[in-house]
Amino acid sequence: MPLFKRNPFGHYLFLKKWLIRVFGVISHGRYRKFNNLHIEGSEVLRNLPDKNVLFISNHQTYFADVAAMFHVFNASLKGRTDNINNIGYIWNPKLNIYFVAAGETMRAGLLPKLFAYAGSVSIDRTWRADGKDVNRQVKNSDISNIGKALEDGWVITFPQGTTTPFKPIRRGTAHIIKTFKPVVVPIVIDGFRRSFDKKGLNIKKRNVLQSMMIKEPLIIDYENEEITDIVTKIEFAIEQHPSFLKVLSPQEAEEYLKEEEELNKQRTFWNS
Repeated sequence: MPLFKRNPFGHYLFLKKWLIRVFGVISHGRYRKFNNLHIEGSEVLRNLPDKNVLFISNHQTYFADVAAMFHVFNASLKGRTDNINNIGYIWNPKLNIYFVAAGETMRAGLLPKLFAYAGSVSIDRTWRADGKDVNRQVKNSDISNIGKALEDGWVITFPQGTTTPFKPIRRGTAHIIKTFKPVVVPIVIDGFRRSFDKKGLNIKKRNVLQSMMIKEPLIIDYENEEITDIVTKIEFAIEQHPSFLKVLSPQEAEEYLKEEEELNKQRTFWNS
């Protein structure tokens, strides 16, 4: 690889590689030592094309979800099956993996900016900004940047646009699917909300069983399926359709809130 080769967004690949290596080494223990990441379906990744693949997933933290996917994707491509043992896979990572993220999140400090350099396609959310509800038009440059990332490689997106579970799927994801016709791979994660804080930087609880299920690509009729049909298909694929919602009794809800409050008190940073 030429020393000063850049990706389509102008980022130097050798810098991106070193960022992924460093963040990979730092974060590996969060999924292997302090908590245990259970993986299913990693063989699906080895059968995907190198470009124009869109991963859709539910969302539980700002950064820990994506970091885990970087680990799982690279480990699988280096021959590991449903595990991220032996961090050596991160030495030569796949450099054309991107993730869609809110621009305001990725600009909020040095660490998010470094994360962004490692693979963010930053967009301006049309429904939320600075902690307030807004209603603004989609920027054409955001759509074209996602298309540029798909043309170059794999893209991770969280179609609900929030870490709150069972929120509606944003129709923009369906429009992207119809426009760029990528291979669409659903991922379902769990346990990240219990083990990390909302940002995914602080360890909230140890010995939590985290899970990541990688499903077979969706069958989509790009030309004839309606946007609403694709949205429904996404809801079921990432298990965020209302039919998956467990109704808690008042006692269960109270116990859940107490547990979350207690876990917040026990929050620690990284491995401290």
